[in-house]
Amino acid sequence: MQIVVLGSAAGGGFPQWNCHCRMCQSVRNGTSRAQPRTQSSIAVSDDGENWVIINASPDIRQQINASPQLAKASGARGSGVRAVIVTDAQIDHTTGLLILREGLPLDLYCTKEVADELSTSYPILSMMKHWEGGYRTTTVDPASPEGWQIPSVPSLRFVPIVLDSNAPPFSPYRDRPRPGDNIGLQIVDTRTGASLFYAPGLASPAPAVLRAMDNADCVMMDGTLWTDDEMIREGLGTSLGSEMGHLSVSGDDGMLALLANFSKPRKVLIHINNTNPILDPDSPEYHAVLAAGVEVAFDGMEIHI
Repeated sequence: MQIVVLGSAAGGGFPQWNCHCRMCQSVRNGTSRAQPRTQSSIAVSDDGENWVIINASPDIRQQINASPQLAKASGARGSGVRAVIVTDAQIDHTTGLLILREGLPLDLYCTKEVADELSTSYPILSMMKHWEGGYRTTTVDPASPEGWQIPSVPSLRFVPIVLDSNAPPFSPYRDRPRPGDNIGLQIVDTRTGASLFYAPGLASPAPAVLRAMDNADCVMMDGTLWTDDEMIREGLGTSLGSEMGHLSVSGDDGMLALLANFSKPRKVLIHINNTNPILDPDSPEYHAVLAAGVEVAFDGMEIHI
């Protein structure tokens, strides 16, 4: 299985266009070695030719153009993108569906709850029907232990894992999410048995999440905030990370402490907010992550398992 990190930042990217926090200013001014990052998205393939995008960020055009594996085509139009999966209905994971309209029709996989949100509260799917009929949407059962396969990447199996997170701010289910509002993905290469567990938004780990982490050869986990109150302390918000659906990286009950319980998988943090000091490779927080045997994802990162 081949994995490309198309975007490694949380919503807004890094630097965020209207943010003047210490981290965003440092990358604009060149006073740190932090590198810009686009909004969270990955792509997976079983042959290096046909790719499935997981979460279509607002930066998807830039991300595909920066990824030769995905951008190549044999004709005047086309790409290596064969299908899209969205794990929730958040704006930073679905706005790219608008950008991909020139490539429609495309296969789209999501839960019924997410498809409903994208047809009502944020009606992307309804709008896109005006471009070659829109997305060919397949709804998946978030509780399915078998998952599903996609014809263009026949050796990969996608198994949904319900995540404890939150529904989007525009959703009528905000602060009372349903099981299908947020899923992670256990992606299994059926040829080798190797697997990736991808969970870019996670407030707390349920037993199914712990099992997926234990079985995985690589985990890509929520790295949004270093501390739960980070946005409040920076004067950039009024909500804790946990209220937004994110487990902080640091702390006795944080992501690093959780990852320390697992010795097998390669461990990668993704979906990193612009305020998070782990973006600075010279910061003590970044070095604490490395000391814990964990990596910080960056745009263009390639993983083979």
